[in-house]
Amino acid sequence: MYSEKVMDHFNNPRNVGTVENADGVGEEGNPVCGDMMTFTIKVKDGRLADIKYKTFGCGAAIAVSSMISEMAMGKTLSEALALSKGEVAAELDGLPQQKMHCSNLGADALHKAIEDYLSRHPEVAAAIQRPEKPREEVYQERFSGIVGRTDACQPVDGMVCCPFCDSQIPDKSPLCEPCGQELQSCPKCSGLMGKGAHDCPYCGYEFN
Repeated sequence: MYSEKVMDHFNNPRNVGTVENADGVGEEGNPVCGDMMTFTIKVKDGRLADIKYKTFGCGAAIAVSSMISEMAMGKTLSEALALSKGEVAAELDGLPQQKMHCSNLGADALHKAIEDYLSRHPEVAAAIQRPEKPREEVYQERFSGIVGRTDACQPVDGMVCCPFCDSQIPDKSPLCEPCGQELQSCPKCSGLMGKGAHDCPYCGYEFN
């Protein structure tokens, strides 16, 4: 289920802890799965001089926290803000689709720590170059599914893959029986998502 890199970062997590007198703090969690990540950072000369985190969650959440802390260390604030879910998952040699939200949490928690720092240093914030991406690209990157793996559920005639647990279920099913998640389809692209979503995570279509 997990790559060797994921297991390595899970068994030997890097940069665990809390930065003393942190310049920025960012916390992100998912109430559905219970994962929670808190990142603390130290900034020096416009770069991330130190990054530490505390993560409560599954092995993937721990591995993602460890990996993104390594990836962001020493980068400029602009470079760290540009780190994406896809890049984190790719560095881990892929994550199962039902665990892709973990890399979202890791990137979001780090970004929140940087934004916390910038909120107290408006002169630095004014000079920061933030990444600009088309909305469609952001949605695709954030919810695109498995990166770097080929052993996932594959849709076939009359069957689709649950975006939460990656189980094969009947097309247009309102419920995934394996994980119990209520589902709905996007009227524009037919992408499958959780019931009650306000917009499609795949194409960005906004529901009325």
